[in-house]
Order: sequence, then C-alpha cells, then structure tokens
Amino acid sequence: MSPITPELLRELVAEARLAPSVHNIQPTRWRLLANNRLALVDDTAVRAPVADPTGHDVRVSHGAALEGMSLALNRRGLAIISLAMAAEPLSPQLTALCTLTIGEGAAADPLLASVPRRMSWRGTFAPSLDDEPALARFAAMRDGIVCIRDRQAISEIATWADHAEFSFVRGDDYRRELMDWMRLSPRHPLYLQNGLNRDALAMNAFEATAARVVLGGLFPTLDRFGLAAALLSDRAKTSSAAAIVLFCRPFAEDPLTIGQHFYRVWLEIDRAGLSACPISALADHPGFNAKLRQLGKVGDGLRLVNVFRVGRPSKACAPRHFRLPVDRLIV
Repeated sequence: MSPITPELLRELVAEARLAPSVHNIQPTRWRLLANNRLALVDDTAVRAPVADPTGHDVRVSHGAALEGMSLALNRRGLAIISLAMAAEPLSPQLTALCTLTIGEGAAADPLLASVPRRMSWRGTFAPSLDDEPALARFAAMRDGIVCIRDRQAISEIATWADHAEFSFVRGDDYRRELMDWMRLSPRHPLYLQNGLNRDALAMNAFEATAARVVLGGLFPTLDRFGLAAALLSDRAKTSSAAAIVLFCRPFAEDPLTIGQHFYRVWLEIDRAGLSACPISALADHPGFNAKLRQLGKVGDGLRLVNVFRVGRPSKACAPRHFRLPVDRLIV
C-alpha cells in the first residue's frame, strides 16, 4: 500500500476526533511514524482529576479515539493490522500508549454512516409507540448490553440519576472542575473546541446563565435552602427516555478496549435510529451502580461501565461536534 502521508493523517485525525471523551476534554494526540505506523499519544496535561481520579475515564476516552481511527481507516480501505501496547514517554507532557501498524483493509464497517451523526442528545425525548422494534434490535446486537424499558423502572432510575449527580456536584472541587470544562457563553475562547458548551448541553442563554449561578458562588446558599437539587434536576429528561441502557464489560478488560466497545455501542444506538445521552454519575456512584446491577440482573463477571438514556429526540437537531483543530491533535 502507499505510505500514509501527512495529508492523509490530517483526514484520519479529523474523523477520529469525533469519538467521545469524558467532559469532551479530548486527551488523545497522534504521531506519524515510519513504515505506515501511527502512535496513539496521551497528552498527560489534559485531565479531569476530580471526576476521574484514577484516570480510568481518560483511558476509556483513548480507546474511543482508537476505535475512531479504526473507523476512519476503514472508510479509506485501510485497517489496523497490528497493535503494540507500550507506554513510552515522548516529552514531559506526551506519552505514546500504543503503536498502530496500518495495512490494507476489509469490507466497509456498517457503522461508518453513524460516525458524523452521533451526538449526545441532552434534551427530552419524544413519546413514541414504535421504539420497541428498534430497541429490541439494538439490545440483541452484542453481549453486555441491558435495555430497561419498563416505565416505572425508568422513572425510578431518573430519580436515582438526580441523586447520584447531585452527590458529586455537592463537592466544591467537583463543581470547580466541572465549571472549568463548561463553556456557557459563546464568547468563551474554547467554545467551539472542547469542553461542554451550552449548545452541547441543550441550554438556551437563560438556562446557561442560571447554571453558572447555581453551580457558582450561590451553590452553598441554594443547597442550604433545598433549591440547588431541584434547579439542577434532569429527572424530566431521563423519565422521557424510551429505555435506559446499561453498558457492561468484563471486569479485567483494559479500559482502552472498553472505550472501543463504548464508541461502537453509541454508534449502534444511532444506527438503530435512536439518540442517547450518557448518565455517567449512575455508574460512578457505588450505591446506584449496585442498584442498577441488581435491577438489570448484570452478571458477576461484568462491570457496569456506563449508563445511557435512549430515545427519539423531541425535535430535529443537526449534529454538531465541538472539537480541537486537527493541528493541535497531531504531535
């Protein structure tokens, strides 16, 4: 095959960067090596240490980016023919996590069409009577997926989700870090590049201003009077979902591999004609993680990694992806 050129690398990275990452922090960088090899590089300065103290979610994010690169290669008739795992420091800020050798590819991946469409839908879902077949097809696609469709159970999970999220938001350090990654005004210099902006959060200008107030200096007062939880509640949105999807993987699985499967599951949701939003707090909270495992009858050998609310958006919304420039991602 022809060598991978810098121009082709830019095309590949432009597509691979559409993969999701925790808080949209985008920790993955890429380096072109000799002999049609690429290095997946961790930018160690890009972290969310309060929300992700062990770095597990960052590694899952790298795994999603790895799958994104695999899909970008597949679209061009190429494939990762070998993957060498090796943590190799490149600089004080950059560490190569693995090396990909690229070769000729196989048949087109059926998920390619979903790559540009996939997005987090953080609004309410439309009531629908015809979601059952799509949900059934999706749930049958792979092991480790539990699809909860009972309306009473979804309503209860919506309450759990609010409690789980608020238990984290009550931490001062957590709120500060979250606010650091939120871009609640279009005037923010990184509004279109990374983090969680108000478009991605499905907020209008008033809601974004309110979020800034509630999560900012007034939070202790609002919490003391019992108002903060109600103002931050997502219960109505979660309750409107057609299903709650539990994403589970084997306990011993490397987070890089988990990230690859996570991205593919999200793309499969899109392929089924549905939209999704992660409710990571439910998986991160030990108590509610255990409740969901019991409710979903998750096997002992599986870890509940994340939770999605899934359904059909209540209004049409063209997908938008807020990502760092390609040049920032090639090192």
